[in-house]
Amino acid sequence: MNEMLIVEPRPPSRHRRRFQRGSLQKRKSAGGWNWIAFWWQDHRRRGQILGPCSTMSRPEALAEMATLLQPVNLHAGEPSSRTWTVAEWIRDMFLPLSRRKWKLSTASTTGDRIRKHLITDLGPLDIPSVTRELLQQYLEQKATAGCSFSLVDHLRWDLRAIFRLAAHDCLLPSNPAEMLFTPRTRATPSRRVLMPEQVQQILQVLPLREQLIVRLALFSGMRPGEIFALQWQHIAGDHVEVVHRIYRGKLERPKSERSKRTVALSSTTQSLITQWRQQSRSCDPDAWVFPSAKLTTPLGRDNAWRGLIAPRLKTIQLEWATFQIMRRTHASLYRDRPVSIRSWSPINSATDWA
Repeated sequence: MNEMLIVEPRPPSRHRRRFQRGSLQKRKSAGGWNWIAFWWQDHRRRGQILGPCSTMSRPEALAEMATLLQPVNLHAGEPSSRTWTVAEWIRDMFLPLSRRKWKLSTASTTGDRIRKHLITDLGPLDIPSVTRELLQQYLEQKATAGCSFSLVDHLRWDLRAIFRLAAHDCLLPSNPAEMLFTPRTRATPSRRVLMPEQVQQILQVLPLREQLIVRLALFSGMRPGEIFALQWQHIAGDHVEVVHRIYRGKLERPKSERSKRTVALSSTTQSLITQWRQQSRSCDPDAWVFPSAKLTTPLGRDNAWRGLIAPRLKTIQLEWATFQIMRRTHASLYRDRPVSIRSWSPINSATDWA
């Protein structure tokens, strides 16, 4: 009978302050040679000029350095508590922990945002000195500086998560970012959507493959990562099963659990899929519906947009109609329909409105 091995967690090590003798060095500064003392305090290296070498002997410099270090060595042997800066806490604690649960897309966008804004702007601050008022003023400054509402709102979410971990580890008595709000100092830009006549124009200038990609985005509300991750085994008659997505060439889970869904296909889209299947070089269940030139990898989102779709849309002045706008158009034009987009099923077949 196998017994389960239970490993007792080790208590965290308690570092104690060490007695410091310091480091005495002779360095040239201000046009002459001086005695300089170096020591460590609050996890940072400190230094101070003791005097010129011409008037102070080495024993005198050592005695002066010992006097200088007396207040530091009074706490020798006591447990030391590290004072974290915001940058150190994010880099050494928050990001390594968060990356273990983030998807690749989240790690890329959120990590870049935190490094570019929070570490750059708030990095030198000590964690205990951060207050709710300071963080709220920071968000208001970002909004006033012209940052979008979405960016400021995401920064608020990042701050709440970062300082929640700090409060949980007892670096703070409470989370100063818990009650922050996103300032509405800028008008939210209007969200562009396509009109039915513009959709007709787009479909008329696209060949079969590109038209099918656009239809899946417009009429079925699929994200581009979900479209290019489709394999023939996921397409069944009047619907598509969304089971994964592709991001930067890597196959991963959909954006959320609700994103695993059955997507209805209109009769026109079904007909185009049949035509595309007949033209495809491989229709094996594991084959990609939209393969790259190598056939073993799916078509890349950026390559498809820049090389295949955008140039044709430019001829009708609709190159601004990105995948995001197509998905927004889908949600907007179906909002008033009796059947909710998220409740679609194979028996609720989609209908084209173009």
